[in-house]
Amino acid sequence: MSLKVIQEMPSPIEITKLMPLSKKGKRIKAQRDQVIKNIFQGKDSRFILIIGPCSADNETAVVDYLIRLRKIQKKVEDKIFIIPRIYTNKPRTTGEGYKGMAHQPDVSKKANMVEGIKAIRHLHIRAIEETGFSCADEMLYPDNYAYLEDVLSYVAIGARSVENQQHRLTTSGLEIPAGMKNPTSGDISVMLNSIRAAQVGHSFIYRGMEVKTEGNPFAHAIVRGSVNQYGRNFPNYHYEDIKYLVKMYKERDLENPSIIIDLNHANSNKHFDEQPRIAYEVVRNCHYDEDFKKYVKGLMIESYIEEGNQSIDGGVYGKSITDSCLGWNASEALIQEIARKL
Repeated sequence: MSLKVIQEMPSPIEITKLMPLSKKGKRIKAQRDQVIKNIFQGKDSRFILIIGPCSADNETAVVDYLIRLRKIQKKVEDKIFIIPRIYTNKPRTTGEGYKGMAHQPDVSKKANMVEGIKAIRHLHIRAIEETGFSCADEMLYPDNYAYLEDVLSYVAIGARSVENQQHRLTTSGLEIPAGMKNPTSGDISVMLNSIRAAQVGHSFIYRGMEVKTEGNPFAHAIVRGSVNQYGRNFPNYHYEDIKYLVKMYKERDLENPSIIIDLNHANSNKHFDEQPRIAYEVVRNCHYDEDFKKYVKGLMIESYIEEGNQSIDGGVYGKSITDSCLGWNASEALIQEIARKL
């Protein structure tokens, strides 16, 4: 094979020993894990907001953002439970461009995945121990999950990964909720099949070992819109879309049936400033229909300190270098208004 070895990767055990989560951090994560599971089981009626930058490209800016989120969380904690997005791996449609902090911990330097693994673990630990937030990340590479297993409270499986067998099998072994996005084609049955695969047990190869899983009862749906063969975006968050998904959920024997609605991507036609409008429609529909309210557990929102996006060398603090995000002022207003409307 024409593969050139750059360096050996340390094992997850080595990285965890080098960068352990404190006892305080472990308590915070355990408490938050239980709350999140309670919400997906219907034991806690709070609304989840999975919110944060499209990609976590700068540790200082991300922690700054989380500190701001913590202040607003205290104001809305009776109605909203926030799970910050710290997405450290980014799928690229053509394979080109910034692939996330796991690849490139310093955007001004070349890729270095050993330092990247250390950087993303350090960021997630800081989030827990300095802000009290255990966070969400995308499981773009199933093997990499082992480096973050003890610090994450939520995992998303992306639209391009949801049909992949290794993603489905690995998700079946996670002990935290995992959102399975509908594929870019929008085929809801593919997403539901992926949820089913994640909820049952499997035997398979993982990191060079034969392993066995019992299934993840908290695997659930994330709807993010679709793209047709001509590149046009189509939303799937409207009342009729969700009612149809609820109907399909009811026809299947799936545990803890739940839906998270992604406000960006094809649902907003990649117009980041449409996210508040979509959020308010979703909340209104929760009041209109009991099934809608029962199944829709929350929203996924792309938000950062500065609105919009910039090139990788743009240099604006707290501004996305991948997809455009809501700025902080708009994000704070959105969170407060969602709480008021719930």
